[in-house]
Amino acid sequence: MISDEYLAREFTTVVSRVYPKTGELLRHCYVKVINSYWGKPPRRLQYVGIYCSERMIKAVQAQKDVLTEVAKDMGLVEVVCLNATRLLRDPMSKLKRTAPRFW
Repeated sequence: MISDEYLAREFTTVVSRVYPKTGELLRHCYVKVINSYWGKPPRRLQYVGIYCSERMIKAVQAQKDVLTEVAKDMGLVEVVCLNATRLLRDPMSKLKRTAPRFW
Protein backbone atom coordinates (compact mmCIF):
# COMPACT_ATOMS: atom_id res chain seq x y z
CA MET A 1 0.00 0.00 0.00
CA ILE A 2 1.30 3.44 -0.93
CA SER A 3 1.76 5.85 1.98
CA ASP A 4 -0.01 9.19 2.15
CA GLU A 5 3.32 11.03 2.38
CA TYR A 6 4.52 9.36 -0.81
CA LEU A 7 1.31 10.34 -2.63
CA ALA A 8 1.67 13.94 -1.47
CA ARG A 9 5.28 14.07 -2.75
CA GLU A 10 4.26 12.50 -6.07
CA PHE A 11 1.39 14.97 -6.44
CA THR A 12 3.77 17.89 -5.89
CA THR A 13 6.33 16.41 -8.30
CA VAL A 14 3.78 15.87 -11.08
CA VAL A 15 2.36 19.38 -10.68
CA SER A 16 5.88 20.88 -10.74
CA ARG A 17 6.85 19.01 -13.91
CA VAL A 18 3.66 19.54 -15.88
CA TYR A 19 2.73 23.02 -14.58
CA PRO A 20 5.96 24.73 -13.38
CA LYS A 21 4.29 27.99 -12.29
CA THR A 22 1.74 26.13 -10.19
CA GLY A 23 4.52 23.94 -8.81
CA GLU A 24 6.34 27.06 -7.70
CA LEU A 25 3.27 28.07 -5.68
CA LEU A 26 3.19 24.65 -4.00
CA ARG A 27 6.76 25.14 -2.81
CA HIS A 28 5.36 27.68 -0.35
CA CYS A 29 2.56 25.40 0.88
CA TYR A 30 2.22 22.23 2.89
CA VAL A 31 0.64 19.44 0.82
CA LYS A 32 -0.97 16.50 2.57
CA VAL A 33 -3.11 13.56 1.44
CA ILE A 34 -6.10 13.28 3.77
CA ASN A 35 -8.16 10.12 4.21
CA SER A 36 -11.89 10.22 4.75
CA TYR A 37 -14.30 7.35 5.24
CA TRP A 38 -17.81 7.77 3.81
CA GLY A 39 -20.91 5.68 3.29
CA LYS A 40 -22.14 2.30 4.42
CA PRO A 41 -20.04 0.26 4.40
CA PRO A 42 -17.39 2.96 4.86
CA ARG A 43 -15.40 3.59 1.72
CA ARG A 44 -11.99 5.23 1.91
CA LEU A 45 -11.69 8.47 -0.03
CA GLN A 46 -8.39 10.31 -0.40
CA TYR A 47 -8.10 13.98 -1.19
CA VAL A 48 -5.33 16.55 -1.28
CA GLY A 49 -5.20 19.22 1.39
CA ILE A 50 -3.07 22.23 0.52
CA TYR A 51 -2.27 24.38 3.54
CA CYS A 52 -1.37 27.93 2.47
CA SER A 53 -0.58 31.13 4.26
CA GLU A 54 -3.18 33.85 4.06
CA ARG A 55 -1.20 35.76 1.45
CA MET A 56 -0.83 32.69 -0.83
CA ILE A 57 -4.28 31.13 -0.69
CA LYS A 58 -5.88 33.22 -3.47
CA ALA A 59 -3.08 32.41 -5.90
CA VAL A 60 -3.35 28.69 -5.13
CA GLN A 61 -7.15 28.71 -5.41
CA ALA A 62 -6.81 30.33 -8.84
CA GLN A 63 -4.96 27.16 -9.93
CA LYS A 64 -7.50 24.76 -8.40
CA ASP A 65 -8.67 23.41 -11.78
CA VAL A 66 -5.13 22.37 -12.67
CA LEU A 67 -4.55 20.86 -9.22
CA THR A 68 -7.84 18.95 -9.33
CA GLU A 69 -7.01 17.56 -12.77
CA VAL A 70 -3.69 16.15 -11.51
CA ALA A 71 -5.32 14.79 -8.34
CA LYS A 72 -8.04 12.97 -10.26
CA ASP A 73 -5.45 11.50 -12.65
CA MET A 74 -3.71 10.08 -9.57
CA GLY A 75 -6.93 8.56 -8.23
CA LEU A 76 -7.50 11.18 -5.56
CA VAL A 77 -10.99 12.59 -5.11
CA GLU A 78 -10.57 16.34 -4.69
CA VAL A 79 -8.25 19.24 -3.82
CA VAL A 80 -9.03 21.43 -0.83
CA CYS A 81 -7.20 24.69 -0.08
CA LEU A 82 -6.98 25.55 3.60
CA ASN A 83 -5.91 28.81 5.21
CA ALA A 84 -3.04 27.64 7.41
CA THR A 85 -2.72 31.04 9.09
CA ARG A 86 -6.06 30.46 10.84
CA LEU A 87 -5.17 26.88 11.72
CA LEU A 88 -1.94 28.01 13.37
CA ARG A 89 -3.95 30.06 15.85
CA ASP A 90 -5.88 26.95 16.88
CA PRO A 91 -4.22 25.52 20.02
CA MET A 92 -5.26 21.96 19.00
CA SER A 93 -3.65 22.19 15.55
CA LYS A 94 -0.51 20.12 15.01
CA LEU A 95 0.35 21.84 11.73
CA LYS A 96 3.05 24.05 13.23
CA ARG A 97 4.91 20.98 14.55
CA THR A 98 4.31 18.96 11.38
CA ALA A 99 5.75 21.53 8.93
CA PRO A 100 7.79 24.08 10.92
CA ARG A 101 9.77 25.34 7.94
CA PHE A 102 6.69 27.10 6.57
CA TRP A 103 5.84 29.07 9.68
